[in-house]
Amino acid sequence: MRVHVVSDVHGNAKDLAKAGEGADALVCLGDLILFLDYADHSRGIFPDLFGVENADLIVELRTARRFEEARDLGRRLWVGLDRKAATETAVRKQYAELFAAFPTPTYATYGNVDMPDLWPEYAGPGTTVLDGERVEIGGRVFGFVGGGLRTPMNTPYEIDEEEYAAKVEDLGEVDVLCSHIPPEVPELVYDTVARRFERGSRALLAAIHRTRPRYALFGHVHQPLARRMRVGATECVNVGHFASTGRPWALEW
Repeated sequence: MRVHVVSDVHGNAKDLAKAGEGADALVCLGDLILFLDYADHSRGIFPDLFGVENADLIVELRTARRFEEARDLGRRLWVGLDRKAATETAVRKQYAELFAAFPTPTYATYGNVDMPDLWPEYAGPGTTVLDGERVEIGGRVFGFVGGGLRTPMNTPYEIDEEEYAAKVEDLGEVDVLCSHIPPEVPELVYDTVARRFERGSRALLAAIHRTRPRYALFGHVHQPLARRMRVGATECVNVGHFASTGRPWALEW
C-alpha cells in the first residue's frame, strides 16, 4: 500500500494534479488557499485585490510581528469594499481548480486558512473530507484533525484549544494521526525562515504520548527546524510545504 501525503498546497493546482501518481490514495492536510505568497508577493488573493506594493508592506509588518499595524493597514485597504463577498469570490475560484485536481480517492482535512463551509460544494464523490473523524485506508486507521489554533494572524479556521482538543479526543487510538498543525514540540513548530514559533497543539502531543500512533503527519510550518523526529513510539513527520516543493511525502506498508 502506498499513500501520498501533501499539506500547504496554497494554490499549487498544477502539481496537485500529479500528486497521486503511483499511489493508492492521496491524503491532504489542508491550506489549499493562497491568500498571500510570502516568497512571491505578486501571487495570491491579497495582491490581486490590493497590488504588490501593499503585499510587500503587509509581509514586512507581519514578519516584524507588528500585527496591530498590519491589521490597521488591512482595515484601510478594505474600506469601501465588501470584504466577505470579494474574498469568497476569490476563494471559490481557487477551490474550483484545486478540488478538480484531486485524484480518486483523496482524504482531506482543513488548514487554518481554509473556509470549511465552502468545501461541500467542491468536494466530489472521490474526495472524503474528515475533521475529528477516522477512516480505514489499506487496513490502517487514519485519524484527521483540521484547522489551527488562535493566533494574532486571525486566519479563517482558527479555533479554541478546548474545541481542538475535543476533536483529538474523539479520534481515540489510530495508526496514523493526521493534522494540519504539528504537536507542540519546539523543534517541530519553529520556522527557521520566519524566525518564530508557530502554534502547535498540546492536545496532539498528549494523544501521541497516550495512544502511541505509528505516525503523526502534519504541515503548517513551512521551514521547520526539524522535519522529522520520534516522540516515544511515534514518528512525527512534517510532510512539507507542497506549494514550493510540488512533491508529496510517501507512506508505504
